[in-house]
Amino acid sequence: QLVESGGGLMQAGGSLRLSCAASMWRFNMNDMGWYRKPPGKQRESVAAISRGGRTIYSDSVKGRFTISRDNANNTLYLQMNNLKPEDKAVYYCNLGGTYSSHGYIPNPRSWGQGTQVTVSS
Repeated sequence: QLVESGGGLMQAGGSLRLSCAASMWRFNMNDMGWYRKPPGKQRESVAAISRGGRTIYSDSVKGRFTISRDNANNTLYLQMNNLKPEDKAVYYCNLGGTYSSHGYIPNPRSWGQGTQVTVSS
């Protein structure tokens, strides 16, 4: 079970920190990632982190967002700084996919319910 939290309404330039709490997983053995679904668009990859801590980001968030993991507390994070109106989306975490230097392939059986992020200009 995955539970995302931390979304909300923020002004452009502000920051939010999303959390994804996982239960019943061998958390530290998993690659994982964050996705988002903007209004009227397809779900897209935002960031991913390997079991060893390597990270990869989409070009649209590189330098602004940071993905991290706390294996002791089974929690995945996404620190989002310098938010832009185009970051508005429902954000989802995904665990147990496959990380590579080319990107992250999500686990189709492992999606949380999502958390809404809205950025006002």
